[in-house]
Amino acid sequence: MNSLSLKKRALGTTLLTLGLFGTSCTKDYLELQPRNQASTETFYTTQTAAIQATNAAYAHLQQAGFVNHALWIMDIMADNSTTGGGGGTDGIEFQQVDNFSIPPNNVNTTDLFQRAYLGIGAANQVLLHVPDITVIDAGIKSRSLGEAQFLRALYYFYLVRTYGDVPLVLTPAASPAAANSVTRDPAAMVYTQIVTDLTDAIKNLPLPSTYSGDDIGRASKLSAMGLLAKVYLTQGNMSSAGTQADATITAALADGKKLWPDYADNFKPTNENGQESLFEVQFKSGQNAYILEGPGSAINEFWGARFFGNPYVVSNGGYGYNIPEKEFVDGYEAGDKRKASTVFVPGDLYTDGPLDAQGKVQVQPASLQGSPNGYNIRKFYAGGLSTIWDSPLNVPILRLSEMYLIKAEAGGTGALAALNTVRSRAGLPAATNTSQATILNERRYEFAFEMDRWYDLKRTKTLLNNPRLLSKGIKPFNDLLPIPQAERDVNPNLTQNPGY
Repeated sequence: MNSLSLKKRALGTTLLTLGLFGTSCTKDYLELQPRNQASTETFYTTQTAAIQATNAAYAHLQQAGFVNHALWIMDIMADNSTTGGGGGTDGIEFQQVDNFSIPPNNVNTTDLFQRAYLGIGAANQVLLHVPDITVIDAGIKSRSLGEAQFLRALYYFYLVRTYGDVPLVLTPAASPAAANSVTRDPAAMVYTQIVTDLTDAIKNLPLPSTYSGDDIGRASKLSAMGLLAKVYLTQGNMSSAGTQADATITAALADGKKLWPDYADNFKPTNENGQESLFEVQFKSGQNAYILEGPGSAINEFWGARFFGNPYVVSNGGYGYNIPEKEFVDGYEAGDKRKASTVFVPGDLYTDGPLDAQGKVQVQPASLQGSPNGYNIRKFYAGGLSTIWDSPLNVPILRLSEMYLIKAEAGGTGALAALNTVRSRAGLPAATNTSQATILNERRYEFAFEMDRWYDLKRTKTLLNNPRLLSKGIKPFNDLLPIPQAERDVNPNLTQNPGY
């Protein structure tokens, strides 16, 4: 196998690729011009180049614009959590989305948009150049193309769900001027391309069982199959969603996948890319620095209890962002085993954290700054495993349990059994129906704080029926987020979503 690790290395871009909108951002990591690097004419000639270019397309999933910062808003905007933090203007970028007073220059909505297009730009480079590489193993070539197709589909899936109509760009821009003159394409067209990319990726990608060593964690055939099921579900194509989810379950079980017996097993470093995983964003520790563009996850510290403990239960003190809502915590069914591994509530012990000054295990207090009810998210708590913004815990994008719940929501033969497969693992009694309300609630607690709740409320058209969102001031146009002003400043062809 190749020696380029997807997991145990910093996923920096070896080749700086032309992202669609990179010229409008001042951050160094979005610079367009390669420095002391090979040109595209000389770079794409070897198998190593194909692997490096493909790795670069993954890198943007880690960065500030995705799970390491921006995507948290998908729980905060919804009813699972609230901003928390230190009050005042602390975390203002989260407060703005929490209260539906979202300006077009919101940091998170801007980062998500720009980072997605950088990832698309990297994937487009692979799809343009790798077919012409002749000195390459056929399996590596097919896999590289499949990974790029999957990643491009994934980036566009986030974009179209978040912003609606977006520019559909399938080849690298010929020049910055060309990139800055594109227009928005209909969401339906974007979804058509997503389905095409995933269909092609399924043909090109291997099963996860074929990966070993440094390649573990790459997108696989099951990743593309599972994402396609979720795309169909989002489109409301229940027949195709159910068929695709069932096919994914069958293929996954045949390849050695299955649900972990304990829900908490999904969020242990020793189980990363494990038996329930279909795709997850890779993180590693070792940087110990305040960097959102590095290989480590900042979630452990950002979500940790704010300035709590002696010593702190997370390195350098937690920031206390993304605080579970009381209604969410109170909504757990009696006996739901998922609660203990999802949230900290007053009285919980930090058994995997540092001891206090008296050598005792620290206890979650009754209230905290930013968390008056004494709640924090436990799901991605890494304790002493990480230091400053440097958690090694991966973040799941697709798990096998989601395929069971998609099958359940799609209805038909086996739907109730699929739902109860998930409920049984959670220690809950069997459900008697697969109504939308039942499934939506089950998804809420199965995938809590996995940054998907907003999308579930949106696709089921329940945003404006949600009491918590109504109390925060949601308006009908908030189902789409604003096109970043920074992009519209350099490209007047980009129209703004209504209401912004």
